[in-house]
Amino acid sequence: MRLRYGFALFPCPSRARARSLSDQTKEVLVATTSKVSPAPSGSRARSLARREAITAYLFIAPYLITAAIFTVGLLVYAFGISFTDLTATFAAANARFVGLDNYLRAFRDADFLAALGNAFWYFVIVTFFQTIGAILLAVLLNAKLQGMRFFRTLLYSPSVASSIVMSLIFLWLYLPTGFINFFLGTDIPWLTTPDRIFAGFWNAIGLGEVVPAFFQGPSVAWVAIMMLAIFTTIPTFMVMFLTALQDVPGYVYEAAAIDGATGPRAFWYITLPLLRPVIALVVILGTIGTFQVFDQVAILTKGGPLKTTLTPAYLIYTKTLGTGTQAEAGFAAAMAFILAFVIVGITLIQRRLIEQE
Repeated sequence: MRLRYGFALFPCPSRARARSLSDQTKEVLVATTSKVSPAPSGSRARSLARREAITAYLFIAPYLITAAIFTVGLLVYAFGISFTDLTATFAAANARFVGLDNYLRAFRDADFLAALGNAFWYFVIVTFFQTIGAILLAVLLNAKLQGMRFFRTLLYSPSVASSIVMSLIFLWLYLPTGFINFFLGTDIPWLTTPDRIFAGFWNAIGLGEVVPAFFQGPSVAWVAIMMLAIFTTIPTFMVMFLTALQDVPGYVYEAAAIDGATGPRAFWYITLPLLRPVIALVVILGTIGTFQVFDQVAILTKGGPLKTTLTPAYLIYTKTLGTGTQAEAGFAAAMAFILAFVIVGITLIQRRLIEQE
């Protein structure tokens, strides 16, 4: 039945069905929201967060305790004894406070100054060649050629062996009757030659007896150890550069090729600028490693010949334990902290220079 104005007297079945579905939906929503647990109160939330934090700290407690004892604790102990005349670590009760005498003595000690000079030459030469070599190998191995996985594994293998093993291998190679002399047709005693590599130049111009030993360059023995370090560290840094190269989008080189930048120009203007963060990381890691070199010297030369391969780390080791000399743990601790400040200072300078470029 309809009224005069055309309105239905009874509701339409479709409208009634829609209204019933709407009512059912409301009931479901009400039932669902009623089952959701209320948000925890502020005190309960803090309690849960505190419980989770305690659980996390319990899991990492073994590491924290170990680090506190054997890292932070030993650093504090070493810093404390650097102001004493402690001669051996087991005679701490007899140590006397001497203030800054150990630090001032370090800057007058001929062995420590010679060790810093050797470490400087080691840092300059090894860091330069290992960075350049790692970049070139990474670019070579980044090429899309068949069999690259085999060559990557082969070139990375020197970094797998420990430095002790590689030092023993090079000890055999550097023998007067070893493979290197056999290949070169020489009989050079590589690890026992104290002659400095620039001494011939200074002698040729008549200044050989005037120029200090430091400016005459590293010795032949020291260069031999440098070659060992370069050979064993290039593969590690090569992997870093290779990873960075694989992250460079291909369209960058395509756009550069349109502008005529291909080959060496693309490498110089595209690849190297994009590798700058990795170069900074490699240089910093290389710097830290070169100033801390120890095991190669301990195995191959023990600081000789004529202390031309003496390093700060090896000198600190001998002074601490009294190996071949009187034990002076307090003086060794002072040299260790001076070395740490030198490394930090050079690292900050390198970082500033690389960022400015």
